[in-house]
Amino acid sequence: MNFVPHDRIETGPARIRAAARAVSRRAAERADALDREGGFPAEDIAHAHATGLLAAPLPVALGGGGLDAPEMAPALADLLAQIGRGSLALGRLYEGHVNALALVVRYAEPAVAERLAGDACDGHLFGVWNTQPQAGGLTLEEADGAATLRGVKSFASGAGSVTRPLVTARRPDGRQQMMVVDLEAGTRADLSGWRAQGMRASHSGILDFTGLPADPGGFVGGPDAYFAEPHFSGGAWRFAAVQLGGVEAVFDALRDHLGQTGRGGDPHQAARLGEAAIAVETARLFVTQAARLASDPEADPARVIAYVNLTRLAVERAGLDVLERTQRSVGLSGFLAPHPLERLTRDLATYLRQPGPDRALTSAAAHILADAGPADLLWRVPAEASNP
Repeated sequence: MNFVPHDRIETGPARIRAAARAVSRRAAERADALDREGGFPAEDIAHAHATGLLAAPLPVALGGGGLDAPEMAPALADLLAQIGRGSLALGRLYEGHVNALALVVRYAEPAVAERLAGDACDGHLFGVWNTQPQAGGLTLEEADGAATLRGVKSFASGAGSVTRPLVTARRPDGRQQMMVVDLEAGTRADLSGWRAQGMRASHSGILDFTGLPADPGGFVGGPDAYFAEPHFSGGAWRFAAVQLGGVEAVFDALRDHLGQTGRGGDPHQAARLGEAAIAVETARLFVTQAARLASDPEADPARVIAYVNLTRLAVERAGLDVLERTQRSVGLSGFLAPHPLERLTRDLATYLRQPGPDRALTSAAAHILADAGPADLLWRVPAEASNP
């Protein structure tokens, strides 16, 4: 991908919404063609750059659209859902970009943050790669006064196309160091193992960092900062927002199918559509509240983590419910290309598989059990609770 520096694009809330709709619409038009081995939404990422969406998560002072501000959390949630509605593969990549920039803004030294923000404004795609195999994971090695990297990251979404990945590397003392590594597009990636049922265009693979310098100028935060709570667990609301967009896309395809086939008047079909609508709105309400709560600097960290964990499970449940009702309503034709649902349902079913769902649910339940307050005050911030 060619990176073209540009002057700062105006990215107020209305401008961001318009850009998100435009990028989402074009991504939806291209998504079927990219649903193949080697497919990647390079044009959509270039489009996101041209419209200012790659810079939008940054503070205004760093050339961004200010989506990092707590009061902008609902706008960021809408943006992520809108991108996911157009293409879950693009949404996964964009959410990783947003996540990486959020970590840079929160933890990096000012000079590092300014340099990396400039890279985002110039069109570099960021990502967060933490997953690694048990053997051969990424380590930071020091010898003769120089530090280098050795090992790989696995399930690295955008491998070969993300040129500014934020990774965690094990230091000699055993702790994990966050850093952003400068990569050249098209190098070091092994995508041979990515034979997924859905999300094919997300290019998740293995990236080998062996021999690359570990430049302290790319370090983000101190040791183990990546795992600091509530941001580590609380940030999961962002991928739930992208999933919400995928759920909405399946719902819209179901509604279109019923309208086009004239089957919407059947009471059984109408009942399934109504149940699907309830599931979609439930997911949206959870995501909106999770975004607000996780972005509130005054919120209790334990409450944030518990609510975001519930949000993860609520969106998953909504997605599964919509998938079931859609497949029962449409029948076999929805499993056959080129029906729109054939790819949409595969992508959503794949992306709904996230790590540790049982642990997230039981952890949230433990928080609820230990809270002595009544149900109506469980998730309200102190200011709301004191002014019922």
